[in-house]
Amino acid sequence: MDKASEKKFLIPEFGPLAGVRVISAGSIVAMPHAANMLADFGAEVIHIERPDSGDTFRGLGPFAEYNGKKVSTSWAQDARNRLSMGLNLNLVVPEVKELFLELIKVTDIFMENLVWLDKYGVSDEMLLEVNPKLVIVHVSGFGRPQFGGLPEVCDRASYDMIGQAASGLMFLNGDQDRPPVVAKPWLNDYQAALTTVFGALIGYIHAQKTGKGQSVDVAQFEAAARLLADTFVSYTEADIIRKRTQASIADAFQPYGVFKDKSGNYVVIGAFGPGVYNRFIKAVGFDLEYFNFKDCASSPKAVASEKGQELHRKTVEWVADRTADVVVEVISKAKVGCSKVYSAVDAVSDPHWLDRGDIIEYEDQTLNKKIKAFGIVPKLSDSPGKVWRGAPTLGQDTEEILGTLLGYSAEKIKGLKQKGLI
Repeated sequence: MDKASEKKFLIPEFGPLAGVRVISAGSIVAMPHAANMLADFGAEVIHIERPDSGDTFRGLGPFAEYNGKKVSTSWAQDARNRLSMGLNLNLVVPEVKELFLELIKVTDIFMENLVWLDKYGVSDEMLLEVNPKLVIVHVSGFGRPQFGGLPEVCDRASYDMIGQAASGLMFLNGDQDRPPVVAKPWLNDYQAALTTVFGALIGYIHAQKTGKGQSVDVAQFEAAARLLADTFVSYTEADIIRKRTQASIADAFQPYGVFKDKSGNYVVIGAFGPGVYNRFIKAVGFDLEYFNFKDCASSPKAVASEKGQELHRKTVEWVADRTADVVVEVISKAKVGCSKVYSAVDAVSDPHWLDRGDIIEYEDQTLNKKIKAFGIVPKLSDSPGKVWRGAPTLGQDTEEILGTLLGYSAEKIKGLKQKGLI
């Protein structure tokens, strides 16, 4: 008997995570998006929202409007495949504690980014006592003190921008002669979401092997810091502080940067190593003997040299004389990395994107119409993910969750509603 048939589920069975139940409690981006990545591949995600106002993400503009209804475009994209449960998650209230712990008993992964979890009466020890195989994933700006760190720092509030600053990521973004910039949109939140998915799944695999659950701690700033390549080793072992550079000027090798075409569009070109460099020089018709790799691109000194800077100027001019499409065609044909800097306008009509199923349609539950949104990644050959439903309305699934999963009677559900608990 497979796992999916051992307990009741409210969603269609599909994908490699069929039979896995996730409860998410919190709002905005990092943790809920991680839950949605699991939902895209078959996990049943029950997203707990405040009955009066719902997830804060619902109120984030811009909004799509249709027939007098409107929905946050962020919510429409990132809240698909969820079940929405309107619940006042305060375990000091006996009825709520009973309900929540009954759900925990039939759950595999509990994910939260409530930060000040203790005030709700929720503790890891309580949850693991109820369900010893449970994987508990905490997502916060600076981590939980149980895993180390200064308690006063762990207690700080955080948003995406804060994590970018605290991690070292922001220090590297932008031009060298200007203040650092925030990478958009909410890059650190989505980095943290990827780390959260990884932590949740390795914890789940361990629980399935050993029968023992555990807590996983994800800090936004650490999720970004882990992706900064050799930034920290460069400093500790080579006394090099990585800094911002001009967007169109590489500091260690070239060409590697952003260039403007004749129409004002931008392209990026990246040629790393002598082989790729030589192919670039030949493709654009420059003199390879004169603009040789050693003199122009083999080191920061070569890039900064008179000949290296001459090559940079000629590259800028070469791109500026052509359209981005022509640049991409010529450079890509030579097997050198190159792309137009895409906007949404470019992406949604690109044949490659469309053929890979990266732009899909599904029915939004608020607008009651089909919308176009970004699709499923990664692609799996035998058990692909899918979107079985668009983003839910607030509390859309509360009664079904309580009635079907927990066996609550209609009368009991009505009583919880009257008390404002659901």
